[in-house]
Amino acid sequence: MERFPLLKKMHTDLEIDLLLEAIYRLSGFDFRQYNRSSISRRIYRRMGMSNIPTISRVLEKVIHEDGFLEQLLNDFSINVTEMFRNPSFFKAFREEVVPFLRDYPEIRIWHAGCSTGEEVYSMAILLQEEGLMDKAVIYATDMNEQVLEKAKKGVFPINKMQAYTKNYMLAGGIHAFSEYYKTDYQYAYFHPALLKNIIFAQHNLVTDQSFNEFHVIMCRNVLIYFSPELQNQVHHLFSESISDNGFLCLGDKETLRFEGVISKYKEIVGNEKIYQKIK
Repeated sequence: MERFPLLKKMHTDLEIDLLLEAIYRLSGFDFRQYNRSSISRRIYRRMGMSNIPTISRVLEKVIHEDGFLEQLLNDFSINVTEMFRNPSFFKAFREEVVPFLRDYPEIRIWHAGCSTGEEVYSMAILLQEEGLMDKAVIYATDMNEQVLEKAKKGVFPINKMQAYTKNYMLAGGIHAFSEYYKTDYQYAYFHPALLKNIIFAQHNLVTDQSFNEFHVIMCRNVLIYFSPELQNQVHHLFSESISDNGFLCLGDKETLRFEGVISKYKEIVGNEKIYQKIK
């Protein structure tokens, strides 16, 4: 009797393998090394929402039904974020990293996996308050074009502003947070001036290469969805992309402990996962 549950799991794993292979061949987006439990949850969520009985049927729709592949790719995109998320991180960045950045003639920052842009706008506000935004360029990238379009608008639900204001103050904000946006009865519209030095672009961490040299790379709470092998691959991409003495900022549940990578950095604020590349 114990063989049947094992056989069922093998069938399921095979179906997911075939689905992810089809997605890669048809779209170029490679989810084959993403955390399998996270991907599985998103597949089953789509099956429930679209009343699809089997993963094999999902595969059939990916291959033959116009628009379904794009829908599934949006399901796979990780879009959980907020402004000044983990305020202690932004406070530490302001206190420990900004003093280094003041000496740079220009500052290039890469937000990898920026989602709908809340943390990008948070960084723009922080840099503006520290007098650094005029010499900074923020490159905000994500694999999902739809969330990038949302990010470019700088429009967020007004019911989130109370929580975002609290985060901002805990992160060391020095003004009234409401100075940075206007509102109507439904949305907060952040001032277009915050956008002037932000470049939004599509980039896939799994398949695309480095496109510049950066003084800061922010990739927070993205790598937790990748397999260890894929995390290692992305870390090598980052180490190639960070300038000497540049900074890497990770999420609180992410690690730098990969062979050939950890020796390239020193901790600046260990509990906030802020590292500096050793020259």
